[in-house]
Amino acid sequence: MPPSTYVPALHTASRLHQQLSNYEVPEGTRVGTIPAEPDIFRLIDAAFWASLRREEVYTPRISMAYVAPEQTKYSIRFTTPIALAPKDLTKVAAAVERSGLHLCIWPQGPNGELQAWGISRSLPPLCLLVEVILPGLLVAKVSPLQESGKFLNVAVLQGDDVKIIDPMASAAPHSTGLLSSLLRLESQFATGSVVNVLLQMAVSMRAHGRGGILLVVPPGSEDWKESMLQPMTYQVTPPFSGLGDLMRKDTGTPSRSWENAMARAVDGLAGLTAVDGATAITADYDLLAFGAKVVRRPGAQTVTTVVVTEPVEGGRPQYMEPAELGGTRHLAAAQFVHDQRDSIALVASQEGRFTVFAWSPVEGMVHCHRIDVLLM
Repeated sequence: MPPSTYVPALHTASRLHQQLSNYEVPEGTRVGTIPAEPDIFRLIDAAFWASLRREEVYTPRISMAYVAPEQTKYSIRFTTPIALAPKDLTKVAAAVERSGLHLCIWPQGPNGELQAWGISRSLPPLCLLVEVILPGLLVAKVSPLQESGKFLNVAVLQGDDVKIIDPMASAAPHSTGLLSSLLRLESQFATGSVVNVLLQMAVSMRAHGRGGILLVVPPGSEDWKESMLQPMTYQVTPPFSGLGDLMRKDTGTPSRSWENAMARAVDGLAGLTAVDGATAITADYDLLAFGAKVVRRPGAQTVTTVVVTEPVEGGRPQYMEPAELGGTRHLAAAQFVHDQRDSIALVASQEGRFTVFAWSPVEGMVHCHRIDVLLM
């Protein structure tokens, strides 16, 4: 291991190598090569220093994948490989800043040093990537087992703050189905998976950057209306079933056209959460209302304490007042779930934080799952 210039990369390299080595791979599946610890360190170290540079007035956005040339398809190959120097990475970053493009890294130098050999959209499953999000903010990910799946975050590094995703968090008794889905290595368009659709909704809500609340209530129930200020300005009659109809038409083998239609429907509903107030849908994905104001249910107590967890190694439950979580969106979501215990609430903040609120019978209170580390 070379002398460290970005010290947190040392600890992170060791933990990532251990996690990658422990993944269970379906028999017969060809996956990416697990980098050695020194190579993981070099990837993170180079990405960190590149993230602090500028090319003209632009901050580099770059995704570096540890992959061999023979493991990709339809790749652009450089005649002369590029060194993993921050200044060189900063110059080439503009070529791979679009979503789905990756700078391919592999040991090719005379002494086995890492070099960038090309650009590709096609990566083998469980291929390690290091992505620059903002200056000093990196996310380590692995590619999904299926092409349409979401890349799985395994670590988030922001300066000296390192969060390693705990793969066992989904097995906790208080875990929601959504959290379990976020931690699974599978296609996020899996047939009939409610939580996978909500995952796509969470990503889309976070992407529009305006903040928002999505309430998911039982189908056929009218109880949720008791927690809404009446009359609701944007109540939908009859419920809009565009997304639900797509899910009900799923034949079990999603086609590209079906996936594209799903993406458009999800973005359409997620866009409604940008309107001030809450968007309400059923667990069958039918739209009930948007821009609705959450109020305390008649006769219900004001929620005073919630338990907060984050699916990272070393994370411990914290008990706090709802006001400590954030602004009015978080207060409204906590009160709604406290009063409507068979519902869940997803809250995106303008700063990029994302929280899932659900009632925990184990704790006997509202449980807040902070999952923005999984969505970057």
